[in-house]
Amino acid sequence: MGWRYFLYAVGGLMIVIWAWRCFIFRLYETPKYLMGKGRYPDAVASVHSVAGHNGRTSNLTLEDLERVDLDHGFKLDEKSHDDNEKASHRICRQMAKLDANHIKSLFATKELALTTTLLIVIWSLIGLAFPLYNNFLTYFTAALGQRVGDGSLNMTYRNQVIIYLLGIPGALLAGYTVEMPLLGRRGTLAIASCLTGIFTLLATTARSSNAFLGWNCAISFSTNITYGVLYAITPELFPTKDRGTGNAITATANRIFGIMAPVIALYANLNSHVPIYVAGSVYVVAGLTALLLPYDSRGQASL
Repeated sequence: MGWRYFLYAVGGLMIVIWAWRCFIFRLYETPKYLMGKGRYPDAVASVHSVAGHNGRTSNLTLEDLERVDLDHGFKLDEKSHDDNEKASHRICRQMAKLDANHIKSLFATKELALTTTLLIVIWSLIGLAFPLYNNFLTYFTAALGQRVGDGSLNMTYRNQVIIYLLGIPGALLAGYTVEMPLLGRRGTLAIASCLTGIFTLLATTARSSNAFLGWNCAISFSTNITYGVLYAITPELFPTKDRGTGNAITATANRIFGIMAPVIALYANLNSHVPIYVAGSVYVVAGLTALLLPYDSRGQASL
């Protein structure tokens, strides 16, 4: 019944989140989408609602948007002509817009090309290191526990819960350190990633379950900082119009290298420390790579 209880718990949690999202938390539609549909009043209302939610005011008016259309020779009724368009025609029309311009824009200048390349490398390295260690953490914990005489299932998963709980403060700390002038996004990412690698390598020195638990709590803490900063800095460093493409490319690289993790783990032998050595080393390399980023987005407006 164990796996059934797990699915009950996860499924029940998702139902709670769904109810919270639909009935409690208000998610505003993007003004860009509303404007593309010709729903200018709704777009203006959305901007004002979001501004009010953040304690700000906006001077945007419906006349401002209509004036832009008039200046460029558009009419409002032309904006929503596809509302009743057949789905097949709409799909073909949207597919015709696909080209490599968004990708080219990510490499338009030397600085932007370097930034894009480094972000892809960092996401790839962490995409390899994270699952190489964390996906097999239960196995490593159980294997060590069996060697020292406390490898029960209850002990293994108790430690797992403690490890993940200790990672929560890491995300909170990341939100604070990224705004520090001496660290910023780039410094925080570099330090957190290097510390994760160092803690991972030091975990191989553990000779008891408690020692291994301590190192893994440190790893979970620094990993949450790493991912928290990485998810924040990536869209900030891409130009707004190409941000979706940039995020998609880095996420793809992350998943591709994640697929390689089980292959390395199996060929390197899970009964040895080799997978842990590889994961720790890759984290350190990712941290050093972050130092090469030419631009820190702290306190700067996005392009």
